[in-house]
Amino acid sequence: MRFRLIPGHNPGPFTGTGTNTYLLPGAAPALIDAGAGDPRHLDDLAAALDPGDGRAPSALASVLVTHAHSDHAAGTGALVARWPRAIAAKFPWPEKDARYSVGFQPLQDDQPVPAGDGVLWTVHTPGHAPDHLCFLEPHSGTLFGGDLVVNGATVMIPASSGGNLAHYLASLRRVLDLQPRRILPAHGSPIEHPAALVRSYLAHRQIRERQILEQLAAGPLTIAHLVGRIYTDLARDLHGAAAESVLAHLVKLRDEDAVAEDVEVGGPSRWRLLAR
Repeated sequence: MRFRLIPGHNPGPFTGTGTNTYLLPGAAPALIDAGAGDPRHLDDLAAALDPGDGRAPSALASVLVTHAHSDHAAGTGALVARWPRAIAAKFPWPEKDARYSVGFQPLQDDQPVPAGDGVLWTVHTPGHAPDHLCFLEPHSGTLFGGDLVVNGATVMIPASSGGNLAHYLASLRRVLDLQPRRILPAHGSPIEHPAALVRSYLAHRQIRERQILEQLAAGPLTIAHLVGRIYTDLARDLHGAAAESVLAHLVKLRDEDAVAEDVEVGGPSRWRLLAR
């Protein structure tokens, strides 16, 4: 399978060096993820589509978006404007998709999608976002992983804006069962040992859940208190992301009848253990 990394040119605190987008050249050139619309990204893509031997450049056939977060989807409009025949496609998330004024073609789970000189299979992996898709190239065992995993860090589950930890853990287990040989993530370097990384993600979430339950054993606490006690070495500007992670765990535990939320008028909620 041939592919080419086209950097999104959108570095930041939550995107690292920026969004990785991947061009699959061939009979039906496909771009996995749209980036954020930086003009340099479009120029790099145009250069990659040009064979450089005097023949006409290839036209982009499709933009396959892993999920609707802006660093993956906001560039779709600019791409379609530059390559008007390109089809933009993703798993539907209507309230988020509407932000981009693009007529996304809906994708579903376990669907073949032409890309380059072959076919990718969609793998619905909700959790980080309800519409999150990975794309599997079955012959090489390469999984284009979006924001499912990243080398050297964990993935935030934004529980207050569509994230769901229980769904995310199920998605990790599903990918583990698929046994991809390599994962190409939307941020950071390629993952050459996917099974080991996914298992470490599952273990990390078990440890974090245990830490939360241990803290709540001493009495009700707010999310801010839990963040301060668990993430003792975390930079202050990342406490918001940590709070989302803690909330994701608490929602999962609440759904399992392990904890309850006491809402206080005019103040933050407190979370407490339920007797078992």
